[in-house]
Amino acid sequence: MIKIDDNKIFQIIESQKPRSVALNGPEPLLPKIQIVSEEIEKKYNINSYIIGEKSWGSCDLNTHAADMLNADILFNIGHTIAMEKFGNKVFMINAYDDISFDKVAIKCANALKEKFSNISLVTDSQHIHQISRVKDIFEGKGFSVFIGKGKGQLNDAQVFGCEFYPVHNITKKIEAFVFLGQSRFHSIGVALSTEKPTYMLDPYFEEFLLINEEAEVVKKKSILSVYNALDSRKIGIIIGLKEGQFANVKALEIKKELSRLGIETHLIALTDITNEKLLSFKNIDAFIQVACPRLGTDNYFSKPVLSVPQSLALIKLLKKEPIEEFFKIQHWL
Repeated sequence: MIKIDDNKIFQIIESQKPRSVALNGPEPLLPKIQIVSEEIEKKYNINSYIIGEKSWGSCDLNTHAADMLNADILFNIGHTIAMEKFGNKVFMINAYDDISFDKVAIKCANALKEKFSNISLVTDSQHIHQISRVKDIFEGKGFSVFIGKGKGQLNDAQVFGCEFYPVHNITKKIEAFVFLGQSRFHSIGVALSTEKPTYMLDPYFEEFLLINEEAEVVKKKSILSVYNALDSRKIGIIIGLKEGQFANVKALEIKKELSRLGIETHLIALTDITNEKLLSFKNIDAFIQVACPRLGTDNYFSKPVLSVPQSLALIKLLKKEPIEEFFKIQHWL
């Protein structure tokens, strides 16, 4: 069960004494956020706004909404990172899953001990606090367990859907990664970024799954999108308008490179990038978006929608250069 660290919220309110606050987080957490919001209003007699827009991570904080509401504090819930604050207004609040990994970790360790000796544990925000316990279980079964060091916003052993620093700095030391959690999104990213065997531990169904076949499907789809965009004469370059996804400089760099190669480009700004919205842009053969590298791989689009790594591969192909493993990098932006 997910538990929000509401005590930290209360401590901050008592310390900062805001006139009003706003709360947001991932869509599945909204019912629990509603309960916390009700408690805030009862406890402190201040307005508490629930921002109902989706929040995908620290790149998508919805600070503009908080500013429009004139909220003194914005609590972003469920995206644990190495930083506790962004500026003076945004506070990052933990939301931990308290389910036990013991049974599935023992099952996985018993099955993998004939295949591997050195592994690394990796996870998302909700399960960081369980890394130590699972590490003890695997070490008790004879494994050497390595924990990758965090960088930037990432804690040790933590990955985002687009950032993989903790797995890259130990890739040469280990034979496989074990991801704690039910997230195919994150575990597929680890598999693509490292090309190492990656197992996903699902504590709810007490099962573990080798995720590399699914990752290979995503990889082939991504390569196909690059080749489908190869004959494009007109490309839309999409700039994300969410605060953590705004990469105008990168968009202009890509535009300049494509222009040199004789490709006509159009700069497009969008907050939410969906197939429905892109259908409005006629006579554009393909798109490059510099907002979130997982949009094109994890969602359906009628036309090719390339991420920054894919766009760099496209530029290489246009120059008649071989493309390298464009996902095998630490940061997909």
